[in-house]
Amino acid sequence: MTPAAGRLRQSVCRWPYNKTPLPEFCRRAKQLGLAAIDLLQADEWSVAHDAGLEVSLGYPSRRDEFIETGFNDPANHALLIRELEIALPLAAHARVSNVIAMFGNRTAQIDEHTAIANCVAGLSKIAPLAAELGVTICVELLNSKVDHAGYQGDHTAFGVAVMQGVNSPHVKLLYDIYHMQIMEGDVIHTIRDNIRWIGHFHTGGVPGRHEINETQELNYRAIAAAIADLDYHGYVAHEFVPTRADPFASLAEAFRVCTV
Repeated sequence: MTPAAGRLRQSVCRWPYNKTPLPEFCRRAKQLGLAAIDLLQADEWSVAHDAGLEVSLGYPSRRDEFIETGFNDPANHALLIRELEIALPLAAHARVSNVIAMFGNRTAQIDEHTAIANCVAGLSKIAPLAAELGVTICVELLNSKVDHAGYQGDHTAFGVAVMQGVNSPHVKLLYDIYHMQIMEGDVIHTIRDNIRWIGHFHTGGVPGRHEINETQELNYRAIAAAIADLDYHGYVAHEFVPTRADPFASLAEAFRVCTV
């Protein structure tokens, strides 16, 4: 019997469980009560669907330096827009509701204000196609302190400024709770103030990006309740690296913690 999921639709990112074959991973996730798999390539989407799961976030391409190459630099726009022009129709046809994009790494030639304007300009070009197809582009906030040195979209204010400029219901922030706790904290207050600009969430324990239980500094049950109280209808996807011998025990625990 599948456990009750509560008020939030919970998903799980593929990459921390790469040692488990994808069909088995999907089967185990379904048994735990999860609704979807996150961060799958287009040729993997059907595997999740065959297991009775949604794909909560898809990649637009397989490409090196995916995180570093973002909309902050207009030199990247042609590449990124072309990728999305191909990926968005595929996602719509496959009933994949979200695809991921990046703000990109800083360059010495582009200041913060210009980077925001560049992101707005690039994302505004692809936003109409996303809206037409009913797929949301989720642009991720990451920390530049521990994991992604040089990444420009490392504070909520930067991302919100871009979202306000684009002003599309189909271009939203991927608010990664782990990353934003490292950079700025004040997670629940920030989410409440900016929920209209957020289309997707990732979890992860701080420090270390491990289990979201009492071993780390965030109260994920309170965070989950705060998100659910905002009448949020998107996904909360678990993106932590389990430390237990049985990684699915950690995933089951995370599902229970966020079932509110």
